[in-house]
Amino acid sequence: MRRFRLPAIFCALAVLVCALISRPYANMGICDDGPYILMAQHLANTGRIAYNGWAAPMLGWQLYLGAAFIKLFGFSLTTARMSTLLVAVTMAWLLQRTLVLANVTERNATLSTLALALSPLYLMLSVTYMSDIFGLFAVVICLYGCLRALQASSERSAVAWLCFAVAGNALCGTARQIAWLGILVMVPSTLYLLSSRRRVLIAGSAASLAGAAFILACMRWLSRQPYSVPQPIVVDGGEVFKALWRLSHAFMEMPFLLLPIVVLFLPELRRNVRRSVKVASAASLTYLLYLLATYHWRAHIGHLHLLEPCMGDWVTPLGGFGSSGLAGRPSIFLHVPVRIGLTLASFGGMLGLIVSLLRHRKASCGMEDAPHLPWRQIDVLLGPFAAAYVLVLLLPAANAAIFDRYLLELAVVALPWIVRSYQERIRPAIPFAGYTLVAITAIYGFACTHDMFAFYRARVALAAEVRARGVPDASVEYGWENGLVTALRHPTHLGGELGPQYHPVYAVGYQPDPRGGLAPFAPVHYSRWPYRGPGTLYVVRYLPPAKE
Repeated sequence: MRRFRLPAIFCALAVLVCALISRPYANMGICDDGPYILMAQHLANTGRIAYNGWAAPMLGWQLYLGAAFIKLFGFSLTTARMSTLLVAVTMAWLLQRTLVLANVTERNATLSTLALALSPLYLMLSVTYMSDIFGLFAVVICLYGCLRALQASSERSAVAWLCFAVAGNALCGTARQIAWLGILVMVPSTLYLLSSRRRVLIAGSAASLAGAAFILACMRWLSRQPYSVPQPIVVDGGEVFKALWRLSHAFMEMPFLLLPIVVLFLPELRRNVRRSVKVASAASLTYLLYLLATYHWRAHIGHLHLLEPCMGDWVTPLGGFGSSGLAGRPSIFLHVPVRIGLTLASFGGMLGLIVSLLRHRKASCGMEDAPHLPWRQIDVLLGPFAAAYVLVLLLPAANAAIFDRYLLELAVVALPWIVRSYQERIRPAIPFAGYTLVAITAIYGFACTHDMFAFYRARVALAAEVRARGVPDASVEYGWENGLVTALRHPTHLGGELGPQYHPVYAVGYQPDPRGGLAPFAPVHYSRWPYRGPGTLYVVRYLPPAKE
């Protein structure tokens, strides 16, 4: 603790700089964050939390932090979103320190943190008001506290860090209920590892029970709030097959989310050719069967993408969240050859990781001044949490859809395990190529973030042009985010289907629609990094969706 934590500070500053380079401002809701920002505004104005019928997350401390920013700097959508950036920057610092506690070297911890924190998924969510970053922070702060408790030199210190983990997870978990698995699973796992220390076990159990009581009180309060949205945690019996299949598809995205780290295992395929051929043959056969089954059952499970990024809804071939329901086909950011390359790198790196796991570990290469953390403790600390997260969130969510942002918690708990495997099985330090991979990831991350906000600013500019011509908002289909916020302003909650007050005559589209025809409004262009040619949005004559 005597050192200045310069590597961790560098990680935090890198997130801040990359986020600001992307120019993250747009005066409209992005995905779900519009309703959340309106709730923060209401809290800032009245001092009370009032749900509006859209929020499944509890939001909790997220609303209070957003309201504080609104009070300090005045209301705007960007003001509320900057509160998320503050949390994301802080979490980058904390994640680097957490990896060091897991006996990852300073250099490897820094590169690994940047690999995740500068990825497009993390950066884009960091400059919106979505609840994912706030919930992820609750998990990281709990993991940090548990690692400090395991390595504490005295019982009093261990108890203090356990109380810190419980309190931090309890309060920060109010933003996103799934984060409370820290108290419910990660802290009990830590107590199991510390069970030989009786005083720590008793005091830690009391803190865990207090945390559980806090969770029950919060859930009871939430259930009594008007317009709160219940979240199912049980899979419909008739949908188990579909849920399991979509869940298996979600795991295909994991190596892509940690690509700068996973791809470092590619050279392992050359070191033991015979073993690599066996693993690659088994994986290829499994993947082929997966493709055939997906094609055969596509009517039951829906369309699944088989090239990275294979999930969405944030890191997509479009270069960011932007489905929005606009007319026509959007511009592609990642073309098929690039996606094929990303898929080969992701799965090749994963195969290399599997091959490396079949080798014996080398001697520990952790920090010399940090207590050694045995692998058994890492497995017990992270394994049950990952399993519970899959069963409590991902499996029930797979009834409808699993989004890439749901995998952030799994990526965080996988990171120390993967990086330690690399430094103890392959080489102590990530090679210079790791810097290049992280730099490419950063460029990809802030380019996607820039393009997403440029796209939304273009929609705002197009809406202003249409309004200037005297056309009311109810006559234009601007996309579901705009309609959602409008529906929530008057009245302040959702009472049924969105948009019964709309009678669109025009719509926003990516191309002049040859069926309905181009409307008499000038198109709006927006920049797309790294492409020279800009994107363009048009106002077209509205055509109702074809009935199936």
